[in-house]
Amino acid sequence: MKAIGYKENLPIENSKSLQDVELAMPKATGHDILVEIKAISVNPADYKVRAGMPVEGDDWKIIGWDATGTVKEVGEDVSLFKVGDEVWYAGDFTRQGSYAQFQVVDERIVGKKPLSLSYAEAAALPLTSLTAWEMLFDRLEVAKTDANKSILVIGAAGGVGSILVQLAKKLTKLNIIATASREETTAWLKELGAETVINHRNKLSEEFEKFSLPAPEYVVSLNATEQHVDEIAKLIKPQGKFGFIDDPKSLNVMPFKGKAVSTHIELMFTRSMFQTEDMIEQHHILDKVSELIDNGTIKTTLGENFGTINAENLRKAHVFLETGKAKGKIVLEGF
Repeated sequence: MKAIGYKENLPIENSKSLQDVELAMPKATGHDILVEIKAISVNPADYKVRAGMPVEGDDWKIIGWDATGTVKEVGEDVSLFKVGDEVWYAGDFTRQGSYAQFQVVDERIVGKKPLSLSYAEAAALPLTSLTAWEMLFDRLEVAKTDANKSILVIGAAGGVGSILVQLAKKLTKLNIIATASREETTAWLKELGAETVINHRNKLSEEFEKFSLPAPEYVVSLNATEQHVDEIAKLIKPQGKFGFIDDPKSLNVMPFKGKAVSTHIELMFTRSMFQTEDMIEQHHILDKVSELIDNGTIKTTLGENFGTINAENLRKAHVFLETGKAKGKIVLEGF
């Protein structure tokens, strides 16, 4: 089968940073299903792993954590899917990824693809939907009936923010305050449901004062958390909840102590990496999101389609993603 992989951690400008390769077809056993991949999307995790995770031995490392496709084979313990089903998933950090024609994945972290979306449109959503849902409802434990409260979403115009804003708008009664820095992304976030969009290039506290905004009970930081942590501590309501998903080199949480603010980290891969008892929750979440899309409650966050799944196009996607200027998600489809 065709795949795109690497053997060395190289700058993306190097043609060997991602290469077209031929690999043996994997086989589905146990709870695994074998999926023929139709479309994928790229995430910050892709370039972080490509640049920083060494390959053991002489194998090719295949990355990628968003895919849509059809089930070609099922393991002997599979009960959730059958051959021919259209599926979507974000995969498992500890296994080979979705930059390939075929992939084996545990059924418990796979959902039914939304019927109303194309493979490419659907590929934009699994990882970000799982991250956003888990952050809102598993980490911050936002109550769906919680009125008269606010959530601040920092760096909201990217993949995770684009779905998190929609979920918060459609499934909760929260007042949504989002941050962006360009006219284009400000308009995008208002379209998705943010009541107020402030500029994260300015001091957040000054932006809150400018717009006469209330102290938020919840704050979610999706990037540049280190730069904003002091402002977050200043703004957040006492006994509020703060969550982040990025990778600060260090994070001093002591400024939160006076306000007794709880701090939460979201990593979508945790359930599959540790085979947690509630691992199947990701199957349920993806099916719920699929229903929300098919009934028109939320929409795809596809930003740009970079064409065929191959090394050249994936290198271009990584270059663009590393600029931090992506609006929505970058997808690729077909081999």
